Amino acid sequence: MTLPLIFCMVATVIPVFFSKISSAPTWLGLQALALGWITLTQFETFSLHASLVGLEVLLVRAVLVPHLLRRALRKQPNARISLMPSNLFSWIIAVMLIILAFKFGDGARADARALTLGAVAATVVIAFLILATNHEPKAQLVALLFMENALALFETLMPEHWPLTVHLAMSSVYVLTVFVGSWLVGSDATADRDTRDTAEETP
Repeated sequence: MTLPLIFCMVATVIPVFFSKISSAPTWLGLQALALGWITLTQFETFSLHASLVGLEVLLVRAVLVPHLLRRALRKQPNARISLMPSNLFSWIIAVMLIILAFKFGDGARADARALTLGAVAATVVIAFLILATNHEPKAQLVALLFMENALALFETLMPEHWPLTVHLAMSSVYVLTVFVGSWLVGSDATADRDTRDTAEETP
């Protein structure tokens, strides 16, 4: 399970340092592919439950949500700004937080669960860092979706897997977050545009 965890962390860390908000749906989709990979490999034997959970993760988190988010961001101004401010101070803080988060995974070489906990902690602190450094509603929506993926990753640490009803509830919340967030982002953009138009018309 180490390889998909590394893939998930790469899809989480790289966009924070190098990507724009407009490319966030792609990275969220890659995170979801890693989550689906982890979900399918954590079951010791193939079962209907494992296949349904993996299918739900792939369809909802890797396909549906990135599509909805990409469509919402396409209509927004300033979607090309960085997900996190591109300055040395922010980068140093991000690196320090990631290192601190992976202190939870000190025993990762011997225990995949410790590495998973480190990945969950790193994803959460990255999401909080985005919330703290980027006040754009679009970036904050992406940070919330990062947190939801961290919650799905944390579920893999449970001694007993959650029932399908819980997975469906989590997926519903995930999709609802995108719908509500996209609506709020659109309302905010409309209000800003109206304010600019009013200011331009005022002599």
